[in-house]
Amino acid sequence: MKVLYAIQGTGNGHLSRAKEILPALMNRVQVDVMISGLKADIALPFPIKYNYDGLSFVYGKNGGVDFIQTLRKNNLGKAIQEIRECPVQEYDLIINDFEFVSAWASKIKGVKCISLSHQAALRSRKVPKPKHQDWIGNVVLNYYAPCDDYFGFHFFRYDKNIFLPIIRHEIRNHEISTQGHVTVYLPAYSDQKIVQVLSKIKEVEWQVFSKHTLESYQNENIKMEPVNAERFISSMATSNGVLCGAGFETPAEALFLLKKLMVIPMKGQVEQHFNAEALKQMGVAVINKLSNKNIEKIQEWVNRGKIISRDFPDQAQVIVDDLLGHYLNLKFTDSENNLEFSVRNQ
Repeated sequence: MKVLYAIQGTGNGHLSRAKEILPALMNRVQVDVMISGLKADIALPFPIKYNYDGLSFVYGKNGGVDFIQTLRKNNLGKAIQEIRECPVQEYDLIINDFEFVSAWASKIKGVKCISLSHQAALRSRKVPKPKHQDWIGNVVLNYYAPCDDYFGFHFFRYDKNIFLPIIRHEIRNHEISTQGHVTVYLPAYSDQKIVQVLSKIKEVEWQVFSKHTLESYQNENIKMEPVNAERFISSMATSNGVLCGAGFETPAEALFLLKKLMVIPMKGQVEQHFNAEALKQMGVAVINKLSNKNIEKIQEWVNRGKIISRDFPDQAQVIVDDLLGHYLNLKFTDSENNLEFSVRNQ
């Protein structure tokens, strides 16, 4: 049995999840890896057979998507050619983590393609939804990576085809402590904007991981560092709290590490507004943007923010076995307990 696992390469969340999904797939079937999109900050420790440009959003420095750079960086003609060339017909099943090229190639060539992504969960009517309408964002969610079936990840199991977050083992196995600092990851804001706002709150050390700097430097109580996966995990695991965008993987990891959490959803990024609404309903602190007007809210969170406890068990192999069993007519058992898995019926 041959499976193609296709991953969206823009942003770190998809690749963080892939580090756990891939070994589970490799335990059961022959699997090739495909990535499309702009470069993320996490490297996969597995061979990548196909690398495509695809179509991606470019984040700016003012809290949202830079639509001008997005248009400049993407080449629709090349993306169409990649779809034509993508050899999905050589595989028994395509597992797609919100990846553009393989999804459209499968649709055009009639190959079975299932979505296993956070974005897939947002299609359910049962998940919390943002108050405002974003028709462009909803078009992207529904048509960017069309699949035959959809299985998603979210902070709760809001629906039968939604699983809990996959937490990478570097996070699960890291020692947890509180050393007084706050870890910050806001890739859609410039370093200057972050320093301008956070420097007003002086009684805390801010450890900021930035996509806009190539070297570390100190600005009063703010330490700026280039994005580094190991350093970021260590900083987060030893922090008093995490201030980040309203993506999926980093907030899930912060909740797992029992860190108080504040999120700022990116402008023009509908997924993050879905996430912000779900997190707000859980009691997580949410602000609409990083600005001087929100300094008091950030200060209040620093002083009195609460920890929201969530348990995300390690179920990567269980989820993979369930999907492969259903779509490839395979059965797997727990060798110790001789139990067949069926996650969707739990």
